Amino acid sequence: MRNPAEMGKRQQGGGGRDLLRGHDKKYIFRGLWKYMSHYWYLLCGAVALTLLSNSLSLKGTTLAGDAIGAIQIKDFDAVKRYLMIMVAYYIISAFLTLMLNELMVFLSQKIIRKMRNDVFDKLVTLPVGFFDMHQTGEIVSTISYDINTVNESLSHDFLQIFSSIFTIVYSFILMLRISGPLIIVFLITIPASIIFTRIITGIVRPLFRRRSASLGEMNGYAEEMIAGQKTIKAYGREENIISGFDEKNINAAEAYTKADCYGTITGPTVTFINNLSLTLVSIAGAISYMSGKISLTGLAQFVLLSRKFSGPINEIANIYSDIQSALAAAERVFRLIDTPPEPEDSEDAVDIVNCRGNVEMRNVRFGYTKERTIIKDLTMSAPSGSVIAIVGPTGGGKTTIINLLMRFYDIDSGSIELDGTDIYKIKRKSLRGAYTMVLQDTWLFEGTVFDNIAYGKEDVTAEEVTEAAKAAHIHSFITKLPDGYNTVISGDGGNISKGQKQLLTIARAMLIDSSMLILDEATSNVDSHTEAQISDAMIRLMKGKTSFVIAHRLSTVRNADLILVVRDGDIVERGTHDELLAKNGFYAELYRSQFETF
Repeated sequence: MRNPAEMGKRQQGGGGRDLLRGHDKKYIFRGLWKYMSHYWYLLCGAVALTLLSNSLSLKGTTLAGDAIGAIQIKDFDAVKRYLMIMVAYYIISAFLTLMLNELMVFLSQKIIRKMRNDVFDKLVTLPVGFFDMHQTGEIVSTISYDINTVNESLSHDFLQIFSSIFTIVYSFILMLRISGPLIIVFLITIPASIIFTRIITGIVRPLFRRRSASLGEMNGYAEEMIAGQKTIKAYGREENIISGFDEKNINAAEAYTKADCYGTITGPTVTFINNLSLTLVSIAGAISYMSGKISLTGLAQFVLLSRKFSGPINEIANIYSDIQSALAAAERVFRLIDTPPEPEDSEDAVDIVNCRGNVEMRNVRFGYTKERTIIKDLTMSAPSGSVIAIVGPTGGGKTTIINLLMRFYDIDSGSIELDGTDIYKIKRKSLRGAYTMVLQDTWLFEGTVFDNIAYGKEDVTAEEVTEAAKAAHIHSFITKLPDGYNTVISGDGGNISKGQKQLLTIARAMLIDSSMLILDEATSNVDSHTEAQISDAMIRLMKGKTSFVIAHRLSTVRNADLILVVRDGDIVERGTHDELLAKNGFYAELYRSQFETF
């Protein structure tokens, strides 16, 4: 019996529900810094170029003030000299800025490539429950849209922020050296900008978070509907899915509009505050000049530097909405990366050696959520080499049993043993490798027919693939393809029928030498004639293996050693086909409903 306290620690659904720290700005910036620090040498280069470029630009600004002062005393040689040096500074600054932009593009692509790799690597480690709870479109949106949004900010916005902060600080120091009293003007306008920005931040951050989420929901819905086009057209549900997409689209558009509207308030408002500060500086500077407290050169430099000071503030305000969008996108990316993977195997977990295939389930209880128990008290025994059929109505718990045997989910209580060893003391990879699976939901990848059949076995020969295809009665079809076994199948086998896809997956299973076999509605997509054709091959595939067969067609399970009738999470009947018919119970009712003529 497994320890309930221990099992309470496991992750059932896989989905990041405890990651509240993702809403913390510090958490997001720490995540970004973790990636940026991998390329610290490039980052240091970017910082050096930024400092040098902005220093030269600001130095050119002070030279402009010197030139104005030289004009006042009619020293035109000095004016010419100042202007030539100023132009040289600006040219060098522009060249350094160009180098900086190229470097940041290179750096951001390195960071984003690593981020994408980390996201995809994490997806491979996540439990099946995560994918049961999240739409494919939502996950793809995180990999594509969210990471691209972060990329754009890394290559442009964050560089702009750093450059702006340096310019603000440096120009402030230069202004302070020119005239301390005039700085008092900024003691009014700077707090106003900061307070306003903080207020808007509190409003806008949740809006951009909702914007990213609504886009993920819309993408998920669109992908689901595109995948089901044949069914949709067959049932004439086009108008329904259009209205459904309209609703998702409206929600996304409203989220975008609301976020962008609030986000764009910042730029014009801060610009107004900075223009107000320039007006106040000009008035106070004019008064100081007329009273002899500041020279014309100093006044010109101060006014020009005040524009340098306020300009970056305006730029930060104008890209504020983009930054908020990037932070919301980064939060979603880091939340996915930080989603707990499947728990590691226990320290005493071992690999299976010479697996015989004796499976025991005792008093197993399981629910996908705490509120709803699917498997209530399941006990069953599958001796080595036996064929166990699992039948029953939809939603009764048939596939759930398979999920538990493979440890796609962990049980709440009870025990499952393989060859007398608790499966929680067996390494997951070893446990799953002991099974061969043929599922109702066939999966093929974009590649050749040969590669798809040989997918589950290393160093397979052409002869072995051909024999497996013949046994699955798909060889004849393959030879009629343009390039035979080298014909490329489109993504998910879209260019062949469902029945042919099913036969290819059966051929794939026939290549794998395992002790146990799971057939989950494995012939659901083939017609009765084809099903009869491959029955001998299926028997050959199951020979000597402990086989679990989930079937709706009860004709396929007549020869099973044991039939388990599952209803509402309980085994309500068990026995052979003849024994269950003789009981005249629920199985007999199911059987008659399929074969009696009405």
